[in-house]
Amino acid sequence: MIEIRELTKYYGPNIAVDNISFDVEQGEILGFLGPNGAGKSTTMNIITGFLSATSGTVKINGYDILEEPQKAKACIGYLPENPPLYMDMTALEYLRFVSELKGVEKSTRSKHIAEIMKLVRITDVANRLIKNLSKGYKQRVGIAQALIGNPEVLVLDEPTVGLDPKQIIEIRSLIKDLGKNHTVILSSHILPEVSAICDRVVIISNGSIVAVDTTENLSKQFSKTSKFQITVEGPAKDILQKIRLLNSVKHADIIGDKVSGICAFTIENDPDHDVRRQVFFEMARHSWPIIEMKSLDPTLEDIFLQVTATSGLGKRGEA
Repeated sequence: MIEIRELTKYYGPNIAVDNISFDVEQGEILGFLGPNGAGKSTTMNIITGFLSATSGTVKINGYDILEEPQKAKACIGYLPENPPLYMDMTALEYLRFVSELKGVEKSTRSKHIAEIMKLVRITDVANRLIKNLSKGYKQRVGIAQALIGNPEVLVLDEPTVGLDPKQIIEIRSLIKDLGKNHTVILSSHILPEVSAICDRVVIISNGSIVAVDTTENLSKQFSKTSKFQITVEGPAKDILQKIRLLNSVKHADIIGDKVSGICAFTIENDPDHDVRRQVFFEMARHSWPIIEMKSLDPTLEDIFLQVTATSGLGKRGEA
């Protein structure tokens, strides 16, 4: 659906994007991540046609964004970090205006807008001025304008910035639903959000791609061992001894009592051998109830910090 090949962008003598290449498959939700100054915003602006590249190509659904801009842009719905809303219009007036700009057929325009408003749940505020809407509803109107014209690709830049926890959950759920019928590129600094929504991530640092994969695969790649924590009711020293005797357990330790008779342990094992089932059956054999078991493998935040640790603004002044 999206093909990016050897993309490079200079601002004068300074290079903002340095020969990057990646694909986004149809129906995929891709997280596009990077620290400030990494070249992320420049890349997104090139993908959406707001900037031209110094060299390299971007194709949207087979259309080159530079050679066939109208056809390529017709495939894209874009939500910038600050949605381009007209505050003195009602939500409905604004979406009608966007529909005209995008050339939606007049005969289907009203039905199309009604369907989108229902999808993003703004029907109840259709006739309210945008300036009087909450931040969450403004974001929904911004997503609605991106959906006008039924584009195959959605590019969402920080779609949950400034929202309260309830609004964040609602927008996350909406994006996951949109991913069923659209290809989505999602840029966000909220890494747990990316982990929860995205099928795969691309991390850019200092103008270059430093990681591309699923969060699960990146976690395995950047960890030499698999680590998890288990909380068990029973005699702590006996439990620890039994855990340490299990095959593939490289290290195990007690990390403290939860309450009387219940203790937590950390267990490390070779990432190619999952010992959780062995631990479960060993605890069951001794009638020691497992109260909790959770992974301690590197999170996306850990991976992000690791792969971008040596990067800095350097000669870039771009966000």
